[in-house]
Amino acid sequence: MAAYAPSNDIPSYADHRALGSFDPNVPPKPPPKPRSEDVSRQSTPLLSQFYHQPSPPMPERPLYAEQVGPQGIPQAIPDPGPNWLPKILEDKSIQDLEEILCNPKLLSATCHSRDTAHPSTPASDESLQAALRENIALASHLNDVEARLSHLQASTQAQLLSAHALERQWRQKQSDMDRALSPFSPSSLYQRLGAGVQGQEMVCQALEESFLEGDGAVATEREITEWVRRYRDARRLYYSRRERKERWDEGRVGGWR
Repeated sequence: MAAYAPSNDIPSYADHRALGSFDPNVPPKPPPKPRSEDVSRQSTPLLSQFYHQPSPPMPERPLYAEQVGPQGIPQAIPDPGPNWLPKILEDKSIQDLEEILCNPKLLSATCHSRDTAHPSTPASDESLQAALRENIALASHLNDVEARLSHLQASTQAQLLSAHALERQWRQKQSDMDRALSPFSPSSLYQRLGAGVQGQEMVCQALEESFLEGDGAVATEREITEWVRRYRDARRLYYSRRERKERWDEGRVGGWR
């Protein structure tokens, strides 16, 4: 029996894919009526013989030749597009293809198998795996940094609390020191000097009044000599204190003004 050759007027499966008009729900055009010389043909060709006609095999090239350009520069493998179909599925019926599409595990195995996947799929998977490994390394490094940061944060918090406690202690010590040194402050010393000048002046006046008033008896030479000595000492101390106060008022005391 002579083999039936489809007419060139019928578009092939490859032509449907190239024109982007392939629709699994629309049946193909019926074959033409046989000619007189084909009357002896007893049966019509199966639909899958011209509908699922396999496309011509692609020339096999090494993967490296697709990834490396003429200048030796690596190039990305182009995306085959939505009309690409693995060779193992080119002779499958529409029902088989629908079953594969409805089974996610089978579809994933078909798309990622080494024998059925497009060369661009492993390349994209490799770049994705590299990005995932880098992300995992960065996450691990981030966890280490987080642990060290937590330790440093706890140590810094403890040192900060200790610094606050020492600051409170220092303020208390400073208050005690100021209270202990307050009698020796410039203002206190100046007040004491002024009070000393007034007090010594009153002592001199009291000595003068006691000598002038007396009790009416004649003083001996010894008593006069003793009074004169005491009065000179008192006046000497009075003049000394007054001189110091005047120098302070004039700003001639170093270290305080």
